[in-house]
Amino acid sequence: MIIKVKNVSDGRVLERRFNIGEKLEDVVIERRPYQYLYEDQSGRIFMNQETFEQIPIDNELVIGHEYMKESDIVEVVSDTTDGTILYAEMPVKTVLRVTHSEPGIKGDTATNTLKPATLETGVEVRVPLFINEGDLIQVDTRDGSYLQRVKE
Repeated sequence: MIIKVKNVSDGRVLERRFNIGEKLEDVVIERRPYQYLYEDQSGRIFMNQETFEQIPIDNELVIGHEYMKESDIVEVVSDTTDGTILYAEMPVKTVLRVTHSEPGIKGDTATNTLKPATLETGVEVRVPLFINEGDLIQVDTRDGSYLQRVKE
């Protein structure tokens, strides 16, 4: 029997062949909300929203870390047997302020032309021409795509 399995530590999907009656080891994971506090030499520091315990998590383990700002809530997935952090992920949508963008051309809104814009976290995304510095926009943290402008 061939099945697809996902490696929870690195996210890879693999096809594996198993014999009938073969036993697999159970892995119990838990998801908990953590708040991003600050960054120091040990990594980004997060606080468990239930116990208030603070832990460092490497950037490589945070999915969407480019779009994360202080006080954001992330979902941390850990192995319950030894407490190892498997990964943390940002919400799919986040709201960020545009800190730098070239001004758009007045009246040029009929086309789907995009321009680069730098957000408050330092990441650059492509936005429509009508977006200006200081605007709040909603971004998809999975691929960095612009979703919509947000009113303050």
